[in-house]
Amino acid sequence: MADASTPDEVHSSGESETEAAPGVVMERFSYDDAIVRQFTLATVVWGVVGMLVGLIIALQMVIPALPLDPKWTAWMDQPWLTFGRLRPLHTNAVIFAFAGNAIFAAVYYSTQRLCKARMWSDKLSKFHFWGWQGIIVAAAITLPLGITQSKEYAELEWPIALAIAVVWVAFAVNFFGTLAVRRERHMYVALWFYIATIVAITILHVFNNLAVPVSWTKSYSLYAGAQDAFMQWWYGHNAVAFFLTTPFLGMMYYYLPKAANRPVFSYRLSIIHFWSLVFIYIWAGPHHLHYTAIPAWMSTLGMLFSLMLWMPSWGGMINGLLTLRGAWHKVASDPVLKFFVVAITFYGMATFEGPMLSIKSINALSHYTDWGIAHVHSGALGWVGFMIFGVVYWMLPRLYQTPLFSKKMMELHFWIGTIGILLYIIPIYVAGITQGLMWRAFDAMGMLAYPDFVETVLQLMPFYWVRVLGGVLYMVGMFLLVWNMYMTWRARPATYDVPVYEAPRLNRDYQDAPLPPSRLANAPVTGWAKKIDILNQMRWHRNWERLPVKFTVWTFIAVAVASLFEIIPTFVIKSNVPTIETVTPYTPLELAGRDIYVAEGCYNCHSQMIRPIFAETERYGDYSLAGEFIYDRPFQWGSRRIGPDLHRVGGQYSHTWHIRHLIEPKSVVRGSIMPNYPHLMRTEIDFDILSRKLRVMRMLGAPYTDEQIENAAGMARTQARMILEEIAEQDGEDAVPPGLETSQMIAVVAYLQRLGIDRYRPEDEPSPLEVVLQRLEEEETERMARHGAE
Repeated sequence: MADASTPDEVHSSGESETEAAPGVVMERFSYDDAIVRQFTLATVVWGVVGMLVGLIIALQMVIPALPLDPKWTAWMDQPWLTFGRLRPLHTNAVIFAFAGNAIFAAVYYSTQRLCKARMWSDKLSKFHFWGWQGIIVAAAITLPLGITQSKEYAELEWPIALAIAVVWVAFAVNFFGTLAVRRERHMYVALWFYIATIVAITILHVFNNLAVPVSWTKSYSLYAGAQDAFMQWWYGHNAVAFFLTTPFLGMMYYYLPKAANRPVFSYRLSIIHFWSLVFIYIWAGPHHLHYTAIPAWMSTLGMLFSLMLWMPSWGGMINGLLTLRGAWHKVASDPVLKFFVVAITFYGMATFEGPMLSIKSINALSHYTDWGIAHVHSGALGWVGFMIFGVVYWMLPRLYQTPLFSKKMMELHFWIGTIGILLYIIPIYVAGITQGLMWRAFDAMGMLAYPDFVETVLQLMPFYWVRVLGGVLYMVGMFLLVWNMYMTWRARPATYDVPVYEAPRLNRDYQDAPLPPSRLANAPVTGWAKKIDILNQMRWHRNWERLPVKFTVWTFIAVAVASLFEIIPTFVIKSNVPTIETVTPYTPLELAGRDIYVAEGCYNCHSQMIRPIFAETERYGDYSLAGEFIYDRPFQWGSRRIGPDLHRVGGQYSHTWHIRHLIEPKSVVRGSIMPNYPHLMRTEIDFDILSRKLRVMRMLGAPYTDEQIENAAGMARTQARMILEEIAEQDGEDAVPPGLETSQMIAVVAYLQRLGIDRYRPEDEPSPLEVVLQRLEEEETERMARHGAE
């Protein structure tokens, strides 16, 4: 069996002579389905894991509200099982493990057949598979340990992010190498979407993950505050676009026509759909930041392009559904087509809702609520999940070379999964709208109708329970797939048949036939009439389809140009992030506390961004300004509020209140569903790394002095003692818990007490850094004096 890179050459002779023109070189080849089987197995295994973690965190939202004995909920107090640490594990497992492996399985299967060539390198295919599984395992270990960048969909720390880049490049080389040795002249539409995926994800991953390492497990983003927020949602929105949309549209264009045995409805619509989607999608990220501290022009631009995005998105949906014209009778009897139809329908719903949610007035209600969670899961469970199930079920008999074990079980999976989706998203849509309305409700006296945030949380418990039921049903469907796949695998032949195919070598000098006469007129086609006719027939695109390098370059230009139009003004125009004189860097202890806050995943429940909306300023205080976040690496604005906003929490509560709240939230907030954090009292601060952290921060622009960097550990210990003194003064000596002085608890408290107060500090007052350093120097002077007296 020959590799595609060195194919056997068979000159026309004997029987082949009648099939090939004289002089045509015939080549024999076979497809590598072993790699497809591996990625398919990984898809199903990681799908179970990711959804199981999702079910666990859904239960964590409702169990604390039950009147249970603490011994039954003690497992949730384990640091690695808290909601803040498990939610990123769930999203990464579902997106990059479940959907990622499905993408690779589908791409490897379809690309070989669309190119009539084996993948360019079997070794790269294997490296890609094992490298990707290694990355997933690394994520499954590090995220529960609190090792995270805290950027949504990009939480993995720099060594793993670097490994992702290496493995992704290996995949890209293998894919483009296969295009180079293909035996099919024109690239089919599915390959266009695969190209866009590879190009865009490369750009997004590299630029969003630029960071300076502090250690093997910690780094600080190259961007800060509002700029970091923009870069994150430029990445976050387009990760959905180019990891959960374009590759799945490519899968739709290949597997739906195969399953239906029908051609794609419109070739021209696929061209318009592809290029408009690739160009417009990349602009839309800022709609995730409406009414935040980013410039208004950026937010408005994101909204406008999001609205335009509706049209090309529905172009893909229409092209998919109309491909079934004349074949709708098959949908009734074929569960694979049922999965595809529902998936495409959910794609249409999600891509209508997304532009709608980008409208500022609607976003003011929906943002930070569970509406966003419902929107995401309608796309994830409906579009991505059902497309994967359809593709996997279609491939299983072909990969294992035996009939599927049970078509009835596949049908049952479809109906249980569909009901599960509806039971998940409908109550969460209601919960999100309920949240938004309760947050902005005022009574007849002009006061907040629900001033206690926890009231709005407890109101949602019935909806959260229905979501758990929906998740259980979806999970049951997943187990049906596992069993069906296992039983099909058991019936496989002892040795897989590896068919050998024969096709002519691609003639690189081939030229398309001359243009036919114009349909616009009987006169000869020249000048502008010829140009119009070429556009009419899409002949220019047919030329591009046989030039993968040119096609890729134009795809890169479409993505890069749209990105640069937003990125360059954001970083170059200083007025986009006006500074505030009284905003200064964090003290070493506060920085340590902030890093612990990030590690615990507090951003998954709490925002740090008060929008200029009356209901929010009444509830939380003055709205946030961009200049308040210039030393925040990474930004912590969040995307959801299960707990209240924390940007103005500094000085609002005593140190003792924060300690009690972190150890056992219910002891100070009746009805709280926040996890307990007693381990913060048991875990000590790593004082030795603080100097390195300050040094890296100075490299990134924070004005730390040499003295502050050298004395970082001493300053942290000094500030801890200052907090202990304040606790003793306010609540008595007995209120100081043993071991607090060196625990992570005191660092988190120091950070929380700093939030949102710099803006109000008089300019003639010393900064917290200066106060702590001065206190350290005083202590050193006293110590030296005592030492001299002795």
